[in-house]
Amino acid sequence: MLAFFRVNALYQIFSLMILLVLIRIPVYLYGLPRLIPELQWMLIGEQINKGFVMYSDIWDNTAPLSGIVYAGIDRLFGRSQVAYQLFALFIAAFQTIYFNVMMNNREVFPKRNYVPGLFYVLFLNISFDCCTLSPVLMATTFILLAFGTLVKQMNRLQATDEVFEIGFFIGIATLFYPPAGVFILWGTASLLFFSGASIRQHSLSIFGFLFPLLLTSLFFYIDGTYDAFSRNFISSVFQIRQYNLNDFKTLLATLFLPFGVGIFGFLSLVNSTGFSNLQVRCQQIMMLWAIAGVLSVGLMPFLAPMQFIILVPCWSFFAVNFFTLYKKQWLAELIFLGLMGAILLIHYQAVYFSGFVTFAQLDSLKVKPKTEKFTQKKLLVLGNGLEEYLDNYAATPYLNWNLARYELENLDNYDNVISILRNFEKDSPEIIIDKANIAPKLFKRIPALARRYKEINKGIYEKNHIIFFIKMPVSDIETGIFMKKIKADLNYTFQ
Repeated sequence: MLAFFRVNALYQIFSLMILLVLIRIPVYLYGLPRLIPELQWMLIGEQINKGFVMYSDIWDNTAPLSGIVYAGIDRLFGRSQVAYQLFALFIAAFQTIYFNVMMNNREVFPKRNYVPGLFYVLFLNISFDCCTLSPVLMATTFILLAFGTLVKQMNRLQATDEVFEIGFFIGIATLFYPPAGVFILWGTASLLFFSGASIRQHSLSIFGFLFPLLLTSLFFYIDGTYDAFSRNFISSVFQIRQYNLNDFKTLLATLFLPFGVGIFGFLSLVNSTGFSNLQVRCQQIMMLWAIAGVLSVGLMPFLAPMQFIILVPCWSFFAVNFFTLYKKQWLAELIFLGLMGAILLIHYQAVYFSGFVTFAQLDSLKVKPKTEKFTQKKLLVLGNGLEEYLDNYAATPYLNWNLARYELENLDNYDNVISILRNFEKDSPEIIIDKANIAPKLFKRIPALARRYKEINKGIYEKNHIIFFIKMPVSDIETGIFMKKIKADLNYTFQ
């Protein structure tokens, strides 16, 4: 197969697209399991289309541009997993073509061929969760565009003001996937070490990175929701993660081969000669890319193979060097076929043999069967897990439990109690599923809610449709009067 893609012909682009589709068709036809992050993105798009504002009316840390994309998909297709897969397939095809064409046009490798695209297709399918439209997949597109501009600068005697694009693309990528912000260090270091960029041009690149971020912050400031934006998005990026040990086991099993090939490819370059100055610089830039990708792991909201898509370009780059510099090409062909077979086996076994093996199954990310059979209801889930939302709708802003607990677990704070009551009035749930045993204290603090809900099962409360909320105040004066009226009703003791 390597020999086939070493032919430098335009039709090879179609060969790459056919290979990408052929790899994914079996899992598409069988049906991919629904993932918890995927369901979460669908709920976000659904809530945005209902008129709720991200971060203030929807407590979640999904990046703004990703939220807009999910809202657009929901408006056109609803909760369609197929739509997510088709959009992901289109983006994967674009990245593959762009990566290969850029490598050929800029002469990053000694010979023009379509082996880079072959490895890109292969590493984009290291696991079945890479087949969905994740924020990291969308962000990687813009990191690739930044790399294309960076290589263009390396090909010139002196850097130009186009370095603005490098920072701008990384800034856009950050608004899709916050850990991508680490790549501004990659872009800055690459310009500093491998180009003749002046201080003004370095400043221009950094301004390009900050420009979309500042515009986004300005939007939420004008909208009056900057505090919610800061708390639910900006601050959450730097929160300490609590990863499951099983997540690490899955990652080691899934990422061992691409990381191994990438490392061997890098080592094969150590004593190699015959590269031009541009090619050597690109090798060094890709090494910095790998370092930035590893640094971004600490900012990942959860661990899954899909989160490492951002490393696919550098894996592919070093893999090409490893196989093209191999002296015995027939042996390189055999090693590649073994690599491809092993990656596809990992990719398919998690879908086809999920009931028989426990190898790289991503069980912690799969939507588990629901214990309660509610359908077409507006729910509020107090605690971890989104399974109950699968055939239902989200109510109140408290979608992401890690963010919601900031308010719901601090019921001795009067402002929190008022905020909760306002949120219930604005978007009242029909069913409350209490996994964290918070409802009893919540109802004690807010008797108005206690009168409105009745417990129908342990930890499950249903809305009583007889009692209605009073109209909430809309001005500061009305708020003061309202607070005095409900002070006794809230059963709150002031400190």
